[in-house]
Amino acid sequence: MPLTRRDALGLTTTFAATALAGTLIRMPRAAAAAKIEAVVFDAFPIFDPRPIFAGLDKIVPGRGKTLGDLWRTRQFEYTWLRTAAGEYEDFWKITRDALTYAAEALKIDLSAEQADAVMDAYLHLKAWPDARPALDALRQSGLRLGFLSNFTPAMLEAAIESAGLQGYFDQVLSTDLIGTFKPDPNAYRMPTDAFDLPVAKILFVPFAGWDAAGAKWFGYETFWVNRLGTPPEALGVHADGSGRNLDDLAAYLRARA
Repeated sequence: MPLTRRDALGLTTTFAATALAGTLIRMPRAAAAAKIEAVVFDAFPIFDPRPIFAGLDKIVPGRGKTLGDLWRTRQFEYTWLRTAAGEYEDFWKITRDALTYAAEALKIDLSAEQADAVMDAYLHLKAWPDARPALDALRQSGLRLGFLSNFTPAMLEAAIESAGLQGYFDQVLSTDLIGTFKPDPNAYRMPTDAFDLPVAKILFVPFAGWDAAGAKWFGYETFWVNRLGTPPEALGVHADGSGRNLDDLAAYLRARA
């Protein structure tokens, strides 16, 4: 449930709160002193993943959502397990392994050709409708833009090309380059090195609540693009701002300028 203005006033930290289209923008006053020079995105605030999972229902009518939910859960559990164990495999393989597990667990006979077709959707992602106008506005304001994603470099490059977003991003960073996954602090350190900026001058924009928590633990000011409307993870940290789309991100940046 989104926080209300009354909720914001009850927080022990002092916040500047602005309600925009049902979105609470929360900004610690201390953070406003640091000028943001770069905005770094996870992949899915920009790329719309819904067609990946919608395609499952064409393969297994009536069971696509169940398969997709288990697949997505295992996908990220495998990244965390492999990171914790030091047994790295790239995100493409982990995603395929998670799909195999989910199909077998649900006793769904998924052929290799069907699995290939499902995986291929990752290489043909399109941007959310609000992405290009928001990116145009951010670039025109002088901000440098980047990605920090668990996607492999090939997955990121394919998605950028498919979405027609070539040239928008100053840095396209895959955690595969250092053999780990978010929320490993070494992954979150990549943008500070690539942009040669202190953490206080970078705003991180995640899609998932766990990624918002990981970014906050590392020290980033964080705006969570919560397109699915899920509650924040109960991990003791919260994003500095949140909204349902990139218009809300732009409003947040205007409010803190």
